[in-house]
Amino acid sequence: MKKTLALLLAALMALTAMVIPALAEDDGSLQYILDKGELILGLDDTFPPMGYRDENTNEIIGYDIDLAKEVCARLGVTLKCQPIDWSAKELELGKKNIDCIWNGMSITDERLESMSMSVAYMNNKIVMVAKDSAGFSSIADMAGKRIAVQSGSFAEEVLETYEEYADFYASVEVLAYDEYLTALMDLQQNGVDGVLIDLVVAEFRIAGLGDKSLIVVDSLEDDLYGIGFRKEDVALRDKVNELLFEMAKDGTLAQISQKWFGKDISIVEAN
Repeated sequence: MKKTLALLLAALMALTAMVIPALAEDDGSLQYILDKGELILGLDDTFPPMGYRDENTNEIIGYDIDLAKEVCARLGVTLKCQPIDWSAKELELGKKNIDCIWNGMSITDERLESMSMSVAYMNNKIVMVAKDSAGFSSIADMAGKRIAVQSGSFAEEVLETYEEYADFYASVEVLAYDEYLTALMDLQQNGVDGVLIDLVVAEFRIAGLGDKSLIVVDSLEDDLYGIGFRKEDVALRDKVNELLFEMAKDGTLAQISQKWFGKDISIVEAN
C-alpha cells in the first residue's frame, strides 16, 4: 500500500509539472541559485554508478552527476558536489548546506511529505544479493539470517516498514552499514548472509569486485529515483523538472543513459 501511494503521487507530480509549471509560485528559490551562481548537490559519494569517486582521480563522477552538470549548464550556474552523511541528508538540506539531494534517492511517502520531489527519472529495483553457494532462491529462504542494509536507505525502509516483509524482518538480524561496498565485502567473507541493495549499485559493485559468486536472489520492490529539494523550494524544483523534460525531448537524457548503462533507461517523457 505504501509503495502504491508513492507511485501514484509521483505520477501526479509528473503530470503537474508538465501541465502547469507556469503556475508555480515565485518563491525565490530559483533566483537564489541564479544569484549565487552555484547549485550545491548533496550525495553519498560511495553510490556508483549514480555518484561516486573515480579511483584514479578522486573526482566525483556518475550518472546523476552528468545529469546535474547538464541541468546546471542550462541554468548558467556551476555544479558543486558535496558529500554528506546519507542518514543526515534531510538535516543538511534543511540547514541550506546543500540545495538538493540528487543521488539515486528513492521517492517515498515520507520524502514527499518533507521535501519537494522532482519527477521520477529512473525506475530502479530493491534486490537481495547473496552468495550463489548458499542456495537461496528467494528471501523466504533467508529467514533468520544476517541481512545488511545501508543506513538511511530505501532498502532499509522497505525491510523495516513494509507490511509484506514484517515476518521476514522480525526473523532476521539487520546490520546497518554506511555504504554498500563494505556490506558486499562482508558478504564475501560470510560476515552477513545477504545484502538488501539497489539493483544498479549491486550490478556495478559486483562487476567491480569481479565476483560471479554474488547473485541477485530476489527482487522486492520497484524503486523510483527523484531529486529532493527543500519543501518551500517549488520554483527551483519546477525549473529542474522543466529542464529534464527538455533534455528528454532533445535526446540528452538518452545520451547520458547510454554512456552509463549501455541503453536508455530514463523514464522522463518529453512533453
